[in-house]
Amino acid sequence: MKRALVKGMARLLLLLLIPVCGTLVADEGMYPISDLGRVNFARAGLKLTAADIYAPGGAGLSDAIVSLGGCSGSFVSPDGLILTNHHCVFGIVQGVSSVEHDYVTDGFLARTRAEEIPAKGGTVRITESSRDVSAEVLSALSDTMSPGERTRAVTAKSRSLAREAEKANPGKSAEVAEMFAGKSYVLFLYTTLRDVRLVYVPPRSIGDFGGEDDNWVWPRHTGDFSFLRVYVAPDGTPAPYASTNVPYHPRRFLKVQPAGVDEEDPVFILGYPGRTFRHRTSHYLAFEQNVRMPYVADLYEWEIATMLEQGRGDRAVALKHDARIKGLANTSKNYRGKMKGVARLGLIARKEEEERLLQEWIRADRVRAERYGTVLERTADVYREMAATAQRDLALDALRSSSTLLSVATSMLDMVRERAKPDDAREQQYVEKNLLRTMEGLRRSVRNYHEPTERIFLRETLTRLAALPEDLRVAEIDSLLGGDRLPGAVEALIGRLMKTSLDDPATLERFLGEDSLRVPEDPAIDLARALAPAYAELRSIRQEREGKLAPLAALFVDAKAEFLKKDFIPDANSTLRFTYGRIRGFAPADAVRYEPITTLRGVVEKTTGKAPYASPQRLIELYRKGDFGRYAHRRLKSVPVALLYNLDTTGGNSGSPLLNAAGEMVGINFDRAFEATINDFAWSEEYSRSIAVDIRYVLWVTEKIGGAAHLIREMEGT
Repeated sequence: MKRALVKGMARLLLLLLIPVCGTLVADEGMYPISDLGRVNFARAGLKLTAADIYAPGGAGLSDAIVSLGGCSGSFVSPDGLILTNHHCVFGIVQGVSSVEHDYVTDGFLARTRAEEIPAKGGTVRITESSRDVSAEVLSALSDTMSPGERTRAVTAKSRSLAREAEKANPGKSAEVAEMFAGKSYVLFLYTTLRDVRLVYVPPRSIGDFGGEDDNWVWPRHTGDFSFLRVYVAPDGTPAPYASTNVPYHPRRFLKVQPAGVDEEDPVFILGYPGRTFRHRTSHYLAFEQNVRMPYVADLYEWEIATMLEQGRGDRAVALKHDARIKGLANTSKNYRGKMKGVARLGLIARKEEEERLLQEWIRADRVRAERYGTVLERTADVYREMAATAQRDLALDALRSSSTLLSVATSMLDMVRERAKPDDAREQQYVEKNLLRTMEGLRRSVRNYHEPTERIFLRETLTRLAALPEDLRVAEIDSLLGGDRLPGAVEALIGRLMKTSLDDPATLERFLGEDSLRVPEDPAIDLARALAPAYAELRSIRQEREGKLAPLAALFVDAKAEFLKKDFIPDANSTLRFTYGRIRGFAPADAVRYEPITTLRGVVEKTTGKAPYASPQRLIELYRKGDFGRYAHRRLKSVPVALLYNLDTTGGNSGSPLLNAAGEMVGINFDRAFEATINDFAWSEEYSRSIAVDIRYVLWVTEKIGGAAHLIREMEGT
C-alpha cells in the first residue's frame, strides 16, 4: 500500500512539474513585480538586477511601463511619448474617424504637437508601489458568513483599503488585486494620467496587415504599433485634457535599440497581462471547454458575420462596426485556439489524473483528509450547478452585451443610482476618478449605434431567451413577451424599443450634462428597468458561487504546495509582471519548423493588392530598391518585421516592450502563436510562443513610410 502511494506521489510530482509537452522548464511564469528576487538574472542571460527593474521611490525600468486599460505600453522619450500596439489604439482611432477623415484606413500623423488628437476616455497608469494586504482583507471574513457575504466582504474590504491608500497619497489611485483566490491580496498604488493624445498611427494596410486571417498565426508580418503622448497640467499634476497642458516627463523612459536582436538572444518583457487560470481544477477547465467558450465563440462569430454584411458597400456603417468586429474576432479566434489546444493536449484528462493522485495523497493522512478531503468534490458541485443554469445565464449575458440600447440604458440607470451614494460607496466605474472614462464609453456606444444591426441582435438574443426550457425560463422575459413565445411577440417588443431616443447623442449629452441626473422616459429605459431584477439575481448567484469557490481554490493551492514543497507564481491579474526567455522558433507539428524572424520580403510575398494583404505602394517600391536604411538585419539582408520567442505572455501583454539583455527596447509584443492561445491554462517551452513587431520595422515604417523622422529624433534625443 505504501509503495503504491509513493509511486502515485511520484507520478503526481511529474504531472505537476513537467509542462504539458514534456520538457522540464523551471522558469515558467509571469513574476509579480514585487517578486523579482526569485529570478536568477545571470542564468537568464540578463545584464540587470531586480533593483534595476523595480525601484520604488527611484527610477527603475518599471517606471517606463504603463497600463492602457487592457493593453500595455512604454515611454520612449522624456516628453511622454508612448509606443504601444496599433490594435490597442484601434478603438480610439475609430472614434475620431469619419468617412471624410478615415484614420482607420489611412492612418494618422501629427507633424507638430498641436496637431495631436485627444484620445477621449483614454488613461495611462503607472505602478508606483505594492504592499501585501492579505491579512487585512481576510480579517473581514468570518466562519458564519454565507458564500455571497464572503464575496461582498472581500470586495468591501479591498475598496476600503484602496480608499485609505488614496487618502494617504493624494493624487494617486489604488487597487487591491487578488493574487491567489481566497488566499493572498496585494495593494497597488498608481499614478493615473488622463490626457492622452494620438501622435502616429500607420495605415491599416501596415498596422493590421493580414487582418483576422493572420491573427494568432505565425509567420506574421503585421506592423502592429502606434505612438501616443500623455500630458499633465503645467504644474505636473494629472489633469483631464486641456489645451494648456504640457507633455508628461516620466521618471524613466526606454532606450530604443535599432540594432535589434537575433535568434537565441535573451529577452524579457514588462507589462500588464490580463488573466490566466493555471491554478484551477479540471472542473473549471471542463466548464470552459464544453460550455462557456463554445457558446461565446459561436455567438461572436455570428455577430461578426452580421456586422460585416451590414457594412458591406457602406463605409459609414462599416466604420461604426470596425472596432467591435476586431474585438470580437480576437476573442472568438482565441477561444477556438484554446479549445483545440485543450483537446489536442488532453489537458482535462491530465488535470483529472493530477487530482486523482493528489486525492490519494490527501486521504493517506488523517490531518490532510480533514483539511483537504472534500475540496475537489465541493468544487465539482459548484461547476455542476453552473453548467445546469449556463444556458440561461449565458443567454442573459448575450442580451445585454449584444444590445447597444440595453447596455446604454442599464448604464444610465446604474449611474443615477450610484451617484446618489457617497463616492467611496459606489461601483468602481462610477466613482469620480473614473466617471469621465465611463461617460466617454457611453458616447462611443451611441456614436456607433446602427439600428438595423441592433434589430438583428435583439431578435436573436430575445428568441434564445424565449426558447429556454421551463426550468430555466426568465420571468421578466416572459412578462415582456406577454407569455407568448412566438416570433411575433419578439418583433412586437423590438418595435416598441425602436421608438427610443437613446440613439440620439443629444439625448445622452442632456443626461450627462445635468447636475442631478435623471433618466429620460424611454422604451429602452423601461426594458432595462424590467430586466433589472433578473440581472440582480444573476449577479447574486455568481457572488454566491464565487464565495464558495474562493476558499476552495485557496485550499487546493495549499494542498499542492504542501505536497510539492514549493511556492507557485500567482496567476496573471492585470498587475505589472516580468517574464523572460529567448528569441526562438519552434516545431508545432510533424515536419514543420518555424524560424523566429520574419522580414519585409514576407510582406511583399503575401501582398495581393486586396485587404487584408494590400501593402502601400511605397512599401513595395522601397523593398524593390533595397532601401532599408540602417534597419536591415545583417544576416537576413532585409528589414526584420516580427519576432518569435518563448516568453510567458497572455492578453494584456499587448503593447508590452520586448527588451534585450541590457533593458533596451527591441520590439513590441502583440500576439501569440495559435498553439499558445492555451497559455491561459498551461505553458510549455515546446509550444508557447509569443510575437512582437521588431523595433527595426517600427523605425523603418515610421521614417520611410510615415515621414515621421522627428519621432525617431525625439526617441534618440537628437
